[in-house]
Amino acid sequence: MAGVIGLDVGGANTKAARRDADADAVRTVSRPFEIWRDRTALTPVLRAVASELGHEPDEVVALTMTAELADTFRTKRDGVAFVLDAVETALPGARVLALTTAGDLVAASEARTRPLDVAAANWVASALAVGAVHRDALLLDVGSTTADVIPIAGGLVAAKGRTDLDRLIAGELVYTGALRTGLAAIAPRVPVRGGWCPVAATTFAISGDVHLILGHLSPAAYTCPTPDGRPASVESARERVARQVCADTEQLEPREIDAIAAHVHAAQVRTIEAAARRVSPRVADDAAPVVPLGKGAFLARAVAERLGRPVVEMPWSAAEREIGPAAALARLAAARLPARC
Repeated sequence: MAGVIGLDVGGANTKAARRDADADAVRTVSRPFEIWRDRTALTPVLRAVASELGHEPDEVVALTMTAELADTFRTKRDGVAFVLDAVETALPGARVLALTTAGDLVAASEARTRPLDVAAANWVASALAVGAVHRDALLLDVGSTTADVIPIAGGLVAAKGRTDLDRLIAGELVYTGALRTGLAAIAPRVPVRGGWCPVAATTFAISGDVHLILGHLSPAAYTCPTPDGRPASVESARERVARQVCADTEQLEPREIDAIAAHVHAAQVRTIEAAARRVSPRVADDAAPVVPLGKGAFLARAVAERLGRPVVEMPWSAAEREIGPAAALARLAAARLPARC
């Protein structure tokens, strides 16, 4: 019988997981794609992703998205409709179901009438999956751009916010990530030569440069464009970080640049930690674990250490954990539609 695809269409990355009729067989794809650069390219990107997964025409495609926030769309309503159109065009014959922020799977026709209910609902899939495994936990899903900080209490999702706006206000969405965050948004000043230096309020370097320098990410894991167009190498990353304080590698030694990177990393961990401490009271068990997901799971583990909480991995493959919402959505759809898989 046909499989089920969990599809997460983001503004900067498109991720998918396919579960075959054999529930133990899972294939994953993660493809960088910045929709604001050319939104018309989304349909061919989706076709390529589906082909790589071995998509069959009559499969269920469980969809979630964050691409609707991209400024190529004037409103989220426009963005949701565009993504739904692209998925249905790219995967003709598929039964497309969209995830809502209430955790329901609704037909594409209904999703078009409820754009704010399906916009940015990907965190719900991950939270439901964690809640099914851990009765009490703190989910920290750190991606390339953002971090989701979701309390799980009694097996239920204990989030206060549902929309991006409400989640930002509640501290459950933190706009910091492992790759794409500008350094000025993480640390307004950094240590230089025994003092403190303000950073330039522009994007000479991004968090990916910091984590590349510190060895948290490999060059292959640096999957977004570099700010200067130069390679994703430690040498080039040091040049970018030096420029963030209006210097270069003739003015600053490698150890000085590395100290800046270490400070930015620590500041990023503290930012996520602050959000985690804010939502932690909703997790009744003070010893409940942190469940890390995403490309920036190393940041989640660092936060767990500062919180004094154990770390427990989801019982998935490493590839599934990196694309948590898509993997969780495939599992969710397979469980709710057993006859299809």
